[in-house]
Formats: sequence, structure tokens, C-alpha cells
Amino acid sequence: MARSQPVAARAARQLSDLDGVYERLAPETLQRRLSRLRPAPTTTSALESLEAAPEEAMPGVAGGPPPVETLARHGRSAVEKVRREGADAVLTPQEEFALEAIVLLEGRPALLIQDGRFDDPPPEWAVLTPLRASIEPLLGSVGRIEVTGHPSLDWVGTGFLVTKDVVMTNRHVAKVFSRQSGSRWTFEPGMKPRIDYREEHRGTSSAEFTLTSIVGIHDKVDMALLRVSRKGRGGSKPPEPLVVAKSPAVKAGAKVFAVGYPAWDGHRNEPRPMSDIFRDIYNVKRLQPGEVVRVSAAEKVFEHDCSTLGGNSGSCVVDLDTRQVVGLHFSGRYRQANWAVLLWKLQKDPLVKKARIAFA
Repeated sequence: MARSQPVAARAARQLSDLDGVYERLAPETLQRRLSRLRPAPTTTSALESLEAAPEEAMPGVAGGPPPVETLARHGRSAVEKVRREGADAVLTPQEEFALEAIVLLEGRPALLIQDGRFDDPPPEWAVLTPLRASIEPLLGSVGRIEVTGHPSLDWVGTGFLVTKDVVMTNRHVAKVFSRQSGSRWTFEPGMKPRIDYREEHRGTSSAEFTLTSIVGIHDKVDMALLRVSRKGRGGSKPPEPLVVAKSPAVKAGAKVFAVGYPAWDGHRNEPRPMSDIFRDIYNVKRLQPGEVVRVSAAEKVFEHDCSTLGGNSGSCVVDLDTRQVVGLHFSGRYRQANWAVLLWKLQKDPLVKKARIAFA
């Protein structure tokens, strides 16, 4: 998930239209938006914590205005300070708490995908809406990697199609169901991996394709390439492979999005904000917009701030301008760092050449 820094600094960077955010924090507007995002009652969200906060921790809650009005009031106060003082704004604990929720709601959402369409984005990401026609055809080429025969796991991560019969994912994902003998990788006996290109929220259909063999598992970067059947269960046809960018044009500040299957990840991430972003809906396909934070071409990686969780391992990171894949997401932790393999640097890599991945 997002890079570690004070919430005021993240708000200054991630919320481009602070005036608009301030206006959208009118209590009635905020109530309408939160009514759609409210998580299931089994988990405490930031909003529910405001409701339960003692008077000394959240002044005005006990016997005062309703929780949404409290969130709006402290949120507006925080936004006003950031507008006036910028990234160095000094906030009260209540303002920090409210601004954290606003940054997650507005700046780095995790949009559900249903029937091949992503949810309406918040105003900060309105740029996605006119690009639907070019983004949504890509979503069907990203799948959830599942496995039969594992003693404790039903699925292990995300993968995406990079040639007509090759799926790219992370090394640490593939090793869950693989074993090495000399230089050759094979599936663990009794384990049968597959990829399902659907697995959407409230979806009733699947698009399952058998993973037939291992092209290779990289020994230096967190990447694996798996051979996939061209015929799916029920005879369904496979999606088209995604286009991988050959240009080194990805730079800090570039808008990107990840597509993958975030899983509950409370052991590594903070459960409360995680619940607010993901609405306690996990293990299904999402589009997660963000920005490139830093590029390290020498290390063949870049940092981004899309809101990802553990199941996103193996997600594609796509440049918003070109709609080409620029990275393979492999690691992330809330407010600390998010990392992806810088794919254009691997064009001459022997494993990539063996799989015949075409860069465009």
C-alpha cells in the first residue's frame, strides 16, 4: 500500500483538488458516499471508531453531532490546514484520523470490478471514466491463480497473460506449488494450479484455464512465467495478452493502476484503514489507481502507491497514458512501500526471451 509519510504530506501529494475535497466534505454529501462504502459490521472501520471514540479523544462525539458530521468537521479542518500550510501542516490527532480516511476514500481507492466494469471512481480519479473503453478490455486478461491439492490454500496470488499461452506472476507465488530439480522447475506432486480470469465480486461465472507447465522461475527478480492452456473449462476461449511496454518512459509522478485480487492482510497492514478501503470485500478483482513514486532502473524496480494487499502479488501495473504494462507488482505494506519489477529492463533477459514476450 502507500508510502510511509505524515498524512498531511500524503494528502498534499495525493489530493490534487483540495478545494473540491473540502466541498465534498459537506455532511450530507459525505453520508451518501459512505453509505455505499460502509464495511460489514464484523470489522471496526475508521468511521465506526469515530462513533465509539471517548469524548476526550474525539471532542463533540458524546452527546454532540452524529459521527458523519464529526468526520466532516475534523476533515474540513484538516483539509483547510493543508490548503494553507501544505505538507508541513500540523494536525490534531482527530484531524489526522479524519484526513487519513479522506485520503483513502478520495486519493487511492480500490475499485471493484463486476461484469468486466470497474466501479465509478471518486472525483480525484475522474480521469478513469473517459478511458473506460480502453481500460476495461484489459481487465479480462488478469486472473486469480488457484491451486487444487494444497493442504491449506485455495488460491495464491494474481497473474496476467503476456503471450497467447504464458502467464506472468511472482516467483514467490509460483513457488507455493512448484519444486526445483537441478535447473528444472515442475509442479509439486498432487498440486494442480489454474488461473481464473473472472472471480469478480458477486460473480456467478468463471473463466478457468489450466496452468500446464513452468516456463521458468527467475533467480534474481520476483518473477515467474507459467504455460497456460489455450482452452478453458467448458471450451471457453482465452483473453488477449496484455501489451508490455518496451520504453523506459515510466517516471516518478506518472499515473498508473494495478489490477489484481487483494486478500485480507491484517498481519502486515493496519486492519482499520484496510477495512475502509476494501469495504471488507476481499479475494476478488479490483482496479487500484495510484502514482509512480520512485524509479530505480539499476535495481530493475520502481515504487508506486496503489492501495494493494497480499493477494495483489503478481498484479500488472499499467501506465494510465499508454495502457501498457510497465511493472509486475511484488511487494507492498501500508504506508511504507510498494514495489514492482521494472519490466522494460528485462527485454534481453534469457527467461523473458524464452517465453517470447513481445514488447511494444
